[in-house]
Amino acid sequence: MTAARVLDHVFGAPPIAAGLFDVDTSGAPFLMGGHCDRCDRYVFPYSESCPACLSGMKHVRLGGEGVIYSHTTVRTKPPYGLPQPYSVAFIDLNDAPLRIFALLDHSMAGGFRIGDRVKLKVGVIGHDGEGDPRARGYFTLKDSR
Repeated sequence: MTAARVLDHVFGAPPIAAGLFDVDTSGAPFLMGGHCDRCDRYVFPYSESCPACLSGMKHVRLGGEGVIYSHTTVRTKPPYGLPQPYSVAFIDLNDAPLRIFALLDHSMAGGFRIGDRVKLKVGVIGHDGEGDPRARGYFTLKDSR
């Protein structure tokens, strides 16, 4: 079984895009991104070349935990079959000096706070442009309040 087929099985559907996340030996998901050795910049998602100095990037593990920097809940009809309402956030990752934009757990839409510690989960949420189900990464509370 190929690595991609294993991820399809673990997540319940193919990822919305290749190379966004993977799982460790315990099955916990983590984000994959890029790192530039020349200028020490991290990016998510992965890019072939560094946006700062245009050098080549290498694939790196970015981790799966962080802290909410800012967030909002969107109540208009979302694209690609996402749940309504849905929440998004800028999250400062723990394992890389990087702030990313990500989905939050739709079952808690509107229930997050700035400073909340969150962890990555991956599940079937919505579909792709052809209507096929896709796995997406989203963040949920690391600890209950």
